[in-house]
Amino acid sequence: GRKLQEALGQRPQVGIITGILPGTDGVQRMSKSTGNHIPVATTAEDMFGKLMSVPDTALGVYMRLVTRWSPAAVQVVEERIASGALHPRDGKMQIAHEITAVFYGAEGAAQGQAHFERVFQRRELPDDMPLFAAVAGAKLVDFVVSAGLVPTKSEARRLIKQGGIKLGGVAVADTEMLLQITEATVIQVGKRKFARLTP
Repeated sequence: GRKLQEALGQRPQVGIITGILPGTDGVQRMSKSTGNHIPVATTAEDMFGKLMSVPDTALGVYMRLVTRWSPAAVQVVEERIASGALHPRDGKMQIAHEITAVFYGAEGAAQGQAHFERVFQRRELPDDMPLFAAVAGAKLVDFVVSAGLVPTKSEARRLIKQGGIKLGGVAVADTEMLLQITEATVIQVGKRKFARLTP
C-alpha cells in the first residue's frame, strides 16, 4: 500500500491494526448503535459497573486491548482464573479497576469500585443521587425522559413492562402511571440509575 501511495504522489501512511473490542455482550463489536458500548465520557462509577457486566468469556480480550498490563501479567491472571486460584468475579474486579484507572486515575477507579460494591453487592443506595421535584399528576414516562434517566418514552415504556423502573423499591407496572409523591422517595431506572424525588 505504501509503495502504491508513493507512486501516486501521496505521502505514505502507516496502518496500525488492533483487535476488535467486543461490547458488554461479549460477542458483537462494541458499538453505540447496538447499545453494548461503554462510553469514555461517562462517570467512573458507570464505567466500572458496565465493565463488571462484561461476560467472563471476554475478559482476555479486554485485558489485552484496554489495560496497561504486559502480556506476561495478562497470562498470569488468565492462568489463575483457569486454575481456580482467582475467582472470575475477583479477576473482573481487577480488570474493571485497571481500565477505569486508565481513564479516571487510581482515585476514580477506587470510587467506581466502592460504588459498585455498595450498590450492586450490598444493595445499598448510592450517596450521590440527583434530586428532582416531582410534579403531581405528571406521567412517570415523561418525567424519566425529562430527568435524563431514559433517552426516549418508548424506552421508558419498555423498561416499565420489564419491571426495570422502581419507585420506593417497588417495580412500576403501569406505563401510564401518574406521579403522586407525598414523601421523598427513590426512583431506580435499570440497574445503575437512581434519583431522589421530593413532593
